[in-house]
Amino acid sequence: MPALEDSIRFVKGVGPKKAALFEKLHIRTLRDALETYPRDYEDRTKITPIADIAEDGKYAVRAVVGTEPKTTHIRKGMTLVKCTIFDESGSLPVTYFNNPYAAALLHVGQEYVFYGRVQMNGHARMLVSPQSEKVVPDAEHPGRIVPVYPLTAGLSQRDMARVTEAALDAVPGDWPDPLPEVLRARYNLPDAADALAAIHRPQSAQDVTDARRRMVFEELFLLCCGLQQLKERRKAENGIAFERISQSTWDFWDCLPFMPTKAQIRAIEDICEDCASGRPMNRLVQGDVGSGKTIVAAALCALAAKSGFQAAFMAPTEILAAQHAETLAPLLEKLGITCTLLTGSMNAAQKRAALAAIESGAAQVVIGTHALIQQSVTFHQLGAVVADEQHRFGVAQRAALSSKGQTPHVLVMSATPIPRTLALILYGDLDVSVLDEVPPGRQPVETYAVGENMRKRITAFIDKQIGQGGQVYVVCPLVEEGEMNLKSAEQHAVDLQKALPHRRVAVLHGRMKSAEKERVMQAFAAQEYDILVATTVIEVGVDVPNANLMVVEDADRFGLSQLHQLRGRVGRGTRQSYCIFFGADKGQTARERLKILCKTNDGFEVARADLSQRGPGDFFGRRQHGLPALHVADPIADLALMQSAREEAEQILQADPQLEGYPELRARVHRMFEERDDEAFN
Repeated sequence: MPALEDSIRFVKGVGPKKAALFEKLHIRTLRDALETYPRDYEDRTKITPIADIAEDGKYAVRAVVGTEPKTTHIRKGMTLVKCTIFDESGSLPVTYFNNPYAAALLHVGQEYVFYGRVQMNGHARMLVSPQSEKVVPDAEHPGRIVPVYPLTAGLSQRDMARVTEAALDAVPGDWPDPLPEVLRARYNLPDAADALAAIHRPQSAQDVTDARRRMVFEELFLLCCGLQQLKERRKAENGIAFERISQSTWDFWDCLPFMPTKAQIRAIEDICEDCASGRPMNRLVQGDVGSGKTIVAAALCALAAKSGFQAAFMAPTEILAAQHAETLAPLLEKLGITCTLLTGSMNAAQKRAALAAIESGAAQVVIGTHALIQQSVTFHQLGAVVADEQHRFGVAQRAALSSKGQTPHVLVMSATPIPRTLALILYGDLDVSVLDEVPPGRQPVETYAVGENMRKRITAFIDKQIGQGGQVYVVCPLVEEGEMNLKSAEQHAVDLQKALPHRRVAVLHGRMKSAEKERVMQAFAAQEYDILVATTVIEVGVDVPNANLMVVEDADRFGLSQLHQLRGRVGRGTRQSYCIFFGADKGQTARERLKILCKTNDGFEVARADLSQRGPGDFFGRRQHGLPALHVADPIADLALMQSAREEAEQILQADPQLEGYPELRARVHRMFEERDDEAFN
């Protein structure tokens, strides 16, 4: 009897070449195969009479092979196998493409259950390359629910099924269960062995539902246990203790040119409390566009300087870094705090001066791009790190910046607002502050989705807004001519200049040199241009209060959250602002998606709709935040289970922080986080 830790190479048919293909799917042992869950299921239990097939789709058909399968060689290396099958209601032609072995598997007069896609061509129908199982006389038909596994080129579903069967056979009778029995009872979940059997060998659709619910809960519960342990262990670490300040007398409030929102005050108070605790802060501030995250970051920088330490503020682009420097420097100078900018495009003399100021400590706040994490950068005494637009930086980049100091306090900021429960999972062991208020005076941006038939009217509207003193962003998906029927920034700028020869048009895109991008952006901010035609290089952070109209070409090609970010570039001044999305004529799906943005300016609602439409995507990618991979849970569909799993994890760990009473649970949590290489579990 094989063990689950045995290599899959002993399974019949898995030689070195196939083993290498399995390894691409991270399947090396039988245990790996067992934990590779199906991505879908084919329900072959529902038999459709041939006469009832009236449209394209996948069908299970119980029929007799009526004609001898005939093989035709259509060209070198390509074959067709054709036959006709019959049931009591009619006949159906069957074609196998490039499968010369199909003829040997089918016998005239034998009854089979066929499962595959039927293609319609007018009234003609054809069953294409179906799977088939022989019907045994006097037995129930063999139609069943068949798992569909993720594959890589060179592997078939039959290969996956063979290895999974061997893995299921190796499951011991006393299979350990990481979920405490009290939780299984409370949530009516099957035990681990039954769930594994049901998810790989389901007997009914209900089996799949019950097994998946169990696996989702287990995966989220293990994740929450691990993250909670990491958070508690990091709280126990010794960190830099900043000066404990009195909020009522802190001079930071006096240097602000406006009254902060209650949400900003709460977030800043949380930061001050964290930094005075003697433990390293790890906090996320998330808020909608325009909610004032930069001021919260400025408070941390001021607090670090007041306590005798340096602060590093890392932005994802040079444009945004320069803009932050322009915003923060005059504000912090009121408190006697010096700011230094460090970017990759600075000349050698500028870099030398900046690096010297950073190393000596003369630069109390350093603002820059990923240039901050280069080896040549040495901080005098780094006490705080800010990562703006955290999804633009990988975990390794944030860690590299933190390593420039001795356990500095870390603040990450995100303008992609998501439900708080989801944020607590997505951002791992970070504490979360939410800026759910917009500073007073900001008006909602009027948003419209239009088709190409509105082109002349929108061009006239652009001209009208400029005539009234405003400025206009026009965003295109491409830099230059490329994909057919998509607007490019360079060509569209030419077209707009022709249509509006009396207006000043500039172009901005990512292929331009940093100095040129900076020159164009500064000129637009100084109102030297009326229209800025750009790619999504302006998506994040760019702040020109006089710009009051955003036009997005081919908006159907962008995610909803990205479109919301683009919309956030306007509405920053006192002028009524507008956002117009072209693409409402690109089909019903595009029209429905764009309608969501027309109905709400709430970034949380937009992000929720975006996630539900496109799935978790990058939100659960290791590249962004370093969480262990989730194999079965979906952060939107399973949000309720996620909340329950988190609450249960907190309760169990409160009573037993080391999980000493739950050895199997502890072992599984450690194994889940091994791939993350987190030192707290090593």
